Amino acid sequence: MHTNVKWEESNDRASIVDLVMTERRAKRGFLKTPVPLETVNEILNAARYAPSSSNTQPWKCFVLTGGARGRITERAVELFRAGPEKLSPEYPFFPQPLHDPFISRFNVFRGQLGDAVGVPRSDKYGRMKDVERQFRFFEAPVGMIFTMDRKLEWASFICYGCFLQNIMLAAKARGLDTCAQQIWSLQHPMLREELGFSENDMVVAGLSLGWADNSLAENNMTNHKLAIDEFVTFLGD
Repeated sequence: MHTNVKWEESNDRASIVDLVMTERRAKRGFLKTPVPLETVNEILNAARYAPSSSNTQPWKCFVLTGGARGRITERAVELFRAGPEKLSPEYPFFPQPLHDPFISRFNVFRGQLGDAVGVPRSDKYGRMKDVERQFRFFEAPVGMIFTMDRKLEWASFICYGCFLQNIMLAAKARGLDTCAQQIWSLQHPMLREELGFSENDMVVAGLSLGWADNSLAENNMTNHKLAIDEFVTFLGD
């Protein structure tokens, strides 16, 4: 049983919830230890209580393990190697060009991550291999693919964000770790073929789920988070 002693020592609900939120991190490398499907089911069963606009619940989820996971990841890597420029997402990830202060935060993070995995931005081959790790769900035993009816508007992405965060927090509360991955939207034609969903549905994201390999430098990065006074304005009497 993978547990965190600090959680067990927390006596009030607010402290436990706050601790789960603050200790959640995107992990980019996992142990081969299997995750019981019963546990995955528990996580999704809790996550389904996420808020959504007028209870529309726009989420659909495919859970990939074993041979299905292997088949999807191998095809994804094969397609990426055949021509990264041929892969386009179902929706834009960032405006082009990305502007300040967001581009500065982006560059700091990418630099930190490159240093952690030993791949400088000038190393094009190394960066390609690093992207391949993403298309292998970072070796996590469980991969998830999330889709949404494409006729829904952008507001449904807010609902979807709540659902994904619920999954990540429910996983963390069980000692598991995750990495949400927009990059899987690049693989929408292959995923549509393999998973059997129609053109009416778009690929929103993927997610890696498993026991993090915390011996990896990239799993021990410290990301700067904005202080409250940098993004909050309090208004009162």
